[in-house]
Amino acid sequence: MGALERKPFPSMITEPPTALLFQGGQIAGEDSPRLETADVLVEGDRIVRVGPGLEGPPGTRIIDCRGCIVMPSMFDVHVHAREPGREDKETIATCSEAAINGGVTGVVLMPNTTPAIDSGSLVQSVLDTAREKARIAVWQTGCITKGRLGQELAAIAGMKAKGVPMITDDGNPVSNANVLRRAMEYALDFDLPLASHCETMELSHGGAMNEGRMSYQLGIPGIPACSEEICLSSDLRLAQFTGAHVHIQHVSSARGMETIRRFKNEGVRVTCEVAPHHLLFHDGDVGDYDTHYKMNPPLRTPEDNESLLEGLIEGVFDVIATDHAPHTEFEKKYDFVNAPFGITGLETALVSLHHHFVKTGKFGWDLVVKRYSAEPRRVIKLDPVPVREGGVAEFIVFDPARKTRFTKAFMRSKSSNTPFLDQELDGMVTCVVRNGEVLLER
Repeated sequence: MGALERKPFPSMITEPPTALLFQGGQIAGEDSPRLETADVLVEGDRIVRVGPGLEGPPGTRIIDCRGCIVMPSMFDVHVHAREPGREDKETIATCSEAAINGGVTGVVLMPNTTPAIDSGSLVQSVLDTAREKARIAVWQTGCITKGRLGQELAAIAGMKAKGVPMITDDGNPVSNANVLRRAMEYALDFDLPLASHCETMELSHGGAMNEGRMSYQLGIPGIPACSEEICLSSDLRLAQFTGAHVHIQHVSSARGMETIRRFKNEGVRVTCEVAPHHLLFHDGDVGDYDTHYKMNPPLRTPEDNESLLEGLIEGVFDVIATDHAPHTEFEKKYDFVNAPFGITGLETALVSLHHHFVKTGKFGWDLVVKRYSAEPRRVIKLDPVPVREGGVAEFIVFDPARKTRFTKAFMRSKSSNTPFLDQELDGMVTCVVRNGEVLLER
């Protein structure tokens, strides 16, 4: 076993019993903050009964869920698995295990790999690897432009034929308005969302954190919020003109969120995402030049945190997505300006949302289910997976009374570039079920 590889989960179940009975959990759904205490009986890959006092057929395995939340598994529409090209940071296999560790059973991978995923054959290559090595559902996006260079459209028809759920040049904006317009028209014809990384490169080039009082104090070149906001407004105006469905990625500023709200009110087909780190952290956290807080778009201000949280609660944001971006420990030990952007998130998102927002009463489990499970699936035209009779058995068990310490030994990603490293938070994912198979139990 290589030095960077992780051991499999010690309690992995390889031979599922005839039936599984999850007893006494509190079932959460997207439509109501009320939690229903009930048993869940699983046979094969389906939920056959939900209710109190259930019994299963002979040979049923019973899993005690008293005091725990039983809810649909999470689905992340913004993930970097680094394969092909940077398998030293992450692989599809380790990304899959990291997702399971965090209660996620489906991911949408970004195409900024080496080479960039800009053709049907490259999409197929990733999907073949995922089919062989991942224990969760993996979707691969395709590039908008060849090589993500912003100059010539990629082979969108060929990638659509291989099943891409959206196109994006994530990591780069498409700065040429005419190229982006044509891409939106193609996306409309192929019924694909176009996911937009909003950044005005002339404003952000050379920057390493949010431009403002903290960047001046630390002597770090800044990235102004208007870099994101100008590009965002321009892209949404093109979406309004073309009629395409545009998905705005990793929104970080209050003004950008308000622009999205305005275009939504005008009937533009726009969805958008917010990352947990843009809700939880701000530029003041960079104070000791900690590169775990370096990401793009950068952490903004505490006032932005508050506004983004309000927007999430109000429903301006359609989905929560982590922008899981693993990097090697060596790279993150560079000085702040030269270290790469990005933090991991698949393993920390759900626990951190519980610790900071659900436990404190800022929002309920219904919001988590809606924004980090149901709506992400709907964005790429999948059905949600509610915990109900007749539904697919794809859910998780979360214990609010237990604690999770995010040590390197605990995490399954190859990389541990997270501000939560060695921190202990309230809550733990204790069981993950997909298609009736227990992928994780602790």
